[in-house]
Amino acid sequence: MRTRNKYRKPTILGCNAGSRYSMSVVVLSLLGCLFLLHLYTYIHHTDRTGGESQLRLNHHPQFIELQEVEEENIQIPPPKGKRSPRAAKRRPKRTTTLIDEFLDENSQLRHVFFPGRKKTIDPIQTPANESFYYYPGRIWLDTDGNPIQAHGGGILYDKKSRTYYWYGEYKDGPTYQIHKKGAARVDIIGVGCYSSKDLWTWKHEGIVLAADETNETHDLHTSNVLERPKVIYNERTGKYVMWMHIDDANYTKAAAGVAISDTPDGPFDYLGSQRPHGYESRDMTVFKDDDGTAYLIYSSEDNSELHIGPLSEDYLNVTSVMRRILVGQHREAPALFKHEGTYYMITSGCTGWAPNEALAHAAESILGPWETIGNPCIGGNKMFRLTTFFAQSSFVLPLPGLPGSFIFMADRWNPADLRDSRYVWLPMIVAGPVDHPLEYTFEFPLWSRVSIYWHRKWRLPHGWSSFK
Repeated sequence: MRTRNKYRKPTILGCNAGSRYSMSVVVLSLLGCLFLLHLYTYIHHTDRTGGESQLRLNHHPQFIELQEVEEENIQIPPPKGKRSPRAAKRRPKRTTTLIDEFLDENSQLRHVFFPGRKKTIDPIQTPANESFYYYPGRIWLDTDGNPIQAHGGGILYDKKSRTYYWYGEYKDGPTYQIHKKGAARVDIIGVGCYSSKDLWTWKHEGIVLAADETNETHDLHTSNVLERPKVIYNERTGKYVMWMHIDDANYTKAAAGVAISDTPDGPFDYLGSQRPHGYESRDMTVFKDDDGTAYLIYSSEDNSELHIGPLSEDYLNVTSVMRRILVGQHREAPALFKHEGTYYMITSGCTGWAPNEALAHAAESILGPWETIGNPCIGGNKMFRLTTFFAQSSFVLPLPGLPGSFIFMADRWNPADLRDSRYVWLPMIVAGPVDHPLEYTFEFPLWSRVSIYWHRKWRLPHGWSSFK
């Protein structure tokens, strides 16, 4: 052990208490300078990447209205009668929570989460003064008067026809369990497709990828699983390419399937499935970057991490490049988007059909590293925010002409009757500084905060498609 010589005379540079205090001041001053430098860099970055247009949009009256969130004050009623077996599985001795009420099909609060048919969104019958309003959680009808069946889906904007196409799981069948402890399921029917010019009135284009009812060895046999279909367009080949999660009833196949079509409204020809990069693939999505490169993002390793990698030029296969991201964080339901050169992603936790807390993530490169920047949900109440408004992310849709503005698309799953699962579409804005610094450093990132605002009723700003 090193000892101190108490008889040694101090030199001019001796470290007495005053000098230690001075050193602390110097260190704090340096940290302050670094903070000011980072603040300047952030402001400069914001100005350089469109901060002026973002500021103008945020002060637009209709955007201010969207950011004035609504609060929810839901009181849990006292027990009435016998609770359903599904709710009884969730620790019956502890205090009942809103999640318990959500999962209980006999709950007195059922109408709060799954409003009845009297509150249906019907674009054909709705009065003009009520048109174009979104009501998260209500039944949403297509132009034929049938509930939209596009669960776990995504939207493609087709530049040729200037039309939006919404693809998703067509679940208009009975819900059942293959065994006592099995997950609730609906047999594969296929991928539903809907078209729209205004993102509110949807025409059913049919089932564009249908189940195989006879060949039990086929990926699309009715007894298997098809989830989260997403479609992108390949300019090089002129093909519309669909990727989806393919599985068996016990979720042991864990593969990604691909199909192609010459037109956005199908039919799509199924090409087969694979375990991308040789790994399990469950919840997944695809993302097409500005340069035309497409990426596959999927949950893997028992959903403990996400994998991401570019697709081949024809979008029909993966390449050898792959990165592991959010390792050990157990995230699924990825919804990836880009804003001002930064990549963002919304994910959910892994709790089966029960809702959980969404997290936002950001990266300067799509291959990472990715940083978690917190829960993006604002409004409702604490439980609404901790359950992603009782829904799970499926897709994020950029709004043309409105930089930094998106529609957050999510599913409110109904495990008692999956065909009656609802859609939760909410306004999402990317703007302002994040709430906390990066992990392992004192620096605040240059990217912006992601905010999803809760509303019982809302609509897009007038003229959103041509807003300047």
